[in-house]
Amino acid sequence: MTDMTENRGGETETPAARRSPLAKRGGDPGSRGRTTIADGVVEKIAGLAARDVDGVHAMGSGLSRTFGAVRDRVPGGQKAGVTRGVKAEVGEVQAALDLEIVVDYGVSIADVARDVRENVITAVERMTGLEVVEVNIAVSDVKLPDEEEEEPERRIQ
Repeated sequence: MTDMTENRGGETETPAARRSPLAKRGGDPGSRGRTTIADGVVEKIAGLAARDVDGVHAMGSGLSRTFGAVRDRVPGGQKAGVTRGVKAEVGEVQAALDLEIVVDYGVSIADVARDVRENVITAVERMTGLEVVEVNIAVSDVKLPDEEEEEPERRIQ
């Protein structure tokens, strides 16, 4: 039988609650305050998780990858490589994601899409605590084995 007593407010408290300084100050410190997570944070997590899947050659459309490669080389320019091809909408407790991917020729697009979806959901939910309500995937291209990369070569090393 647990030793429980009634306090002045009529609430029942356990001996541990009577001894705990946290109980007297308003509860668990982790519940004091609010945490917000920016869309860009979720986009980075999702972008890295999607790239980890076998069969994903790149993220984003050909045009966005070309512009991104140029933007990445501009001194002081924003590095968008990780979030390229990823768009997130983040609420207080949920997130929805849209991904645009390029797959390698010969892989099952349905299997790659399923694996990307699973990997992204697992990573985002584990790292942020948000519930991922949907991950929409658009396959914008297939990378052929003999196809050259679209990114321009560096003129200087």
